[in-house]
Amino acid sequence: MSVDLGALNPTIPEKIRARHCDRLAVIYVRQSTLRQVEQNRESTRLQYGLADRARHLGWRREQIVVIDDDLGRSGASTVDRRGFQRLVAEVGLGHVGLVLGIEVSRLARSCRDWHQLLEMCALFDTLIGDADGIYDPSTYNDRLLLGLKGTMSEAELHILKARMHEGRRAKACRGELVLGLPRGYVLKPSGEVALDPDEGVQQIIRLVFAVFARRRSISGILRYLVDHAIQLPDRLRSGPNKGDVCWNRPNRATLSDMLRHPAYAGAYVYGRRHHDGRLQLPGKPHSGRRFLRDPQQWMVLQQGVYPAYIDWDTFLRNQEQMAANRTRHTGIPRGGAALLGGLVACGLCGRRMFTTYNDDGREARYACNQMATTFGAPRCQSISARPVDERVSALMLDALSPSALEVSLQVAEDLELERQQLHGQWKQRLERAEYETALARRRYEAVDPQNRLVARTLERDWEVALAAEQALRDEHRWVLQREPARLTDAEKAAVRQLAEDIPALWNAASTTARDRQTIARTMLERVVILVHGASERAELACYWAGGVVTRHALIRPVRRFEQLEHFDALLARIAEMRAQGATAQRIADRLNAEGWRPPKKPVFNAPMIRRLLQRRGLGTQRPIWSGHVPRQHTDAMTLQELADRLGAHRQTVYGWLRRGRLTGRLAQVGTQRIWLVNRVDAPTGTSHREPS
Repeated sequence: MSVDLGALNPTIPEKIRARHCDRLAVIYVRQSTLRQVEQNRESTRLQYGLADRARHLGWRREQIVVIDDDLGRSGASTVDRRGFQRLVAEVGLGHVGLVLGIEVSRLARSCRDWHQLLEMCALFDTLIGDADGIYDPSTYNDRLLLGLKGTMSEAELHILKARMHEGRRAKACRGELVLGLPRGYVLKPSGEVALDPDEGVQQIIRLVFAVFARRRSISGILRYLVDHAIQLPDRLRSGPNKGDVCWNRPNRATLSDMLRHPAYAGAYVYGRRHHDGRLQLPGKPHSGRRFLRDPQQWMVLQQGVYPAYIDWDTFLRNQEQMAANRTRHTGIPRGGAALLGGLVACGLCGRRMFTTYNDDGREARYACNQMATTFGAPRCQSISARPVDERVSALMLDALSPSALEVSLQVAEDLELERQQLHGQWKQRLERAEYETALARRRYEAVDPQNRLVARTLERDWEVALAAEQALRDEHRWVLQREPARLTDAEKAAVRQLAEDIPALWNAASTTARDRQTIARTMLERVVILVHGASERAELACYWAGGVVTRHALIRPVRRFEQLEHFDALLARIAEMRAQGATAQRIADRLNAEGWRPPKKPVFNAPMIRRLLQRRGLGTQRPIWSGHVPRQHTDAMTLQELADRLGAHRQTVYGWLRRGRLTGRLAQVGTQRIWLVNRVDAPTGTSHREPS
């Protein structure tokens, strides 16, 4: 029988029954941030004081449970709120008779989480209480009131956030919201942003952008900094040494952030990152941020606000270069022997052609197979990379020849400037080490010698500074020993002479495929290839940097004579000379003199003519010794005789002999050794195919 505790004690609400008091009373305590926990102590005290109210409502002290695991955590979601998850679990197990909170917003700021708790409490007959009263979620009126309170709590959170975001956006539109400056900048007490006063810091920042202009990739910058033992500067943003310059090991993420940050181009930006809830990981509220690369999508962009390390046009070119590197096509070379990998487009469909390799990477082909792999359509076209690369290389060398001397002088000048920059960086590092040593020495000399506790510590600091300075000087000497000597006048003259012979420099063993690919990407935007059917003719359209377009004919190697565009005329010419009694060698010489070209090799030769005549049925002169081969019985035949009888190719018959389908013996005729096979053993009903 249910007992009405309200009738026994008028101060207890009538909704509280004995079955509720037989279970636990849970006090849920939460503050949104650690700052509120430290400063808003009155709110925390009031929430802990709800335990006294639970005892007043009829619960014993041992039945009251306080859940305060979520102190310093936001109520916008249940993510990373172990206390709220524990509360829901206890309610679902039927252990809780009353849930007490100072207000609804302490329990949840999200209607999704709030209504989930209401459903669980209604299902397991659990009451909910706050500063205004006790509610039964299983009744309609109380459920309606609790739902309204939850909606107002969530709306309040959104209103507060909207106010803060609008104020932040208004300040950002004026360019006054400084959330964090990149390395190389400092914020003055007046609120003005200025370049870092340390000249060493400024020089390293400028060096990063200068190296990227030459190497055009983040990996190239990283290798340069590592090879020359150069560290990246930054100022400590917290701790007892806040504001001091620290030097860190270079890494790819830091270099990427530097190249993408528009502040180095003097621009103030806000809203470069967009939050996407689909990308957020559980327990990581900042993991859903997505970087917006297009400046048109940024919320605020004001140029010329900060002092700049580079101009805005250079910043945009850097973004385009990094975007091209990400595509793995038109960016920096990715390896392989093909000269135009990533620059070749199909003349039929306009799509980019892929570079494929075979023969252990020694042979490359440009193939357009996107429609084939995506839709199962026929492949557009394919061409060997060697003739294309040779033709384009010749065009590039013709374009480079007039400026060869100027380029060589510019390279020599750039190398000398780079050498001077490295020496300046080492000079600054040595000056910094000397200052640290002198500072440690002054501190040691200023201390009272009788105060040994302090003197010993300062003496150790001085020794550490001396050791660091000596190690840096030893490293500097080692670097100077490795540094190549300056070119003499004779060596410079030799370089100038070599630069005038561009083809020799292009084909030199010291010039790598990556060097050639880099030059091709500098001079060419793309090359469009159009192959005329299955013939040997093709057309190249070169789109040069600067907008000039040139078109060139190309003769490519094909597999068979039948693919040649003028094959019928070639065959008629060969038949005509054969009818006149010309030998195979004579025919080959005359074809070469008349300008005919075979499908694979550069010139004709006698074996090539013999095979062609044999395949086309024009016949060749039988060897004078073929009828004089000694035979043991009449069924013995030579390989050529059996091939003629069966209508097969001689190589096909020889393949049967090699695989054991024919039996034969070698007969000696003069200096020749001739195979004789048994005609009875010849396979029958076999389709014979000429070798390709």
